[in-house]
Amino acid sequence: DHEDSLVQKFIKLTMSAIPVSSEILGAMITPAVLISACGVLVLSTSNRVGRTVDRVRSLAAEVERLQMSPESFSAPSEKMSSRRRHVADQLAQLSKRAILLRSAMTALYSAIGLLVGTSILVGVVALLQWQYSSLPVVLGFAGACALLYSSLLLVREARLAVYSTLQEVSFAREAALEGAEQRERQKP
Repeated sequence: DHEDSLVQKFIKLTMSAIPVSSEILGAMITPAVLISACGVLVLSTSNRVGRTVDRVRSLAAEVERLQMSPESFSAPSEKMSSRRRHVADQLAQLSKRAILLRSAMTALYSAIGLLVGTSILVGVVALLQWQYSSLPVVLGFAGACALLYSSLLLVREARLAVYSTLQEVSFAREAALEGAEQRERQKP
């Protein structure tokens, strides 16, 4: 009977000292929501990078076409000069977008690493029974900040992309109107 009371005291002491494993697992899984958000943003950002690269290649082909056109060997027209300026502006904006996207990807991957580290540290802290360890909280906070920073970079890049698109639309609209006016003047 004395042994039973010692075993019960040991179990009671052990159970009160170690957090319930479901609580530990819950705390370890909590960063997974943010990790999942980071993963979705990584996929989206990768697609944005791909579109940016495709657009750069398209404009590079346009530059080659403009340089090889017969008009470029003589005095270039105002239309040709305007198109070259427009392509140069677009390439400059694409460079800015690429840098923003690279920074956002770096921040997203950092956030994922920090949040995974948070999950692991929660388990380590519980396993080693560190009483006042704030390291998982600090790491989790840093991961959330990296996620926020990447989101802000992506907003800047999206605004730049829309601005660039509006410039392209304006240039195309002006070219279309100019072409229509030329056809009207050529009618007998």
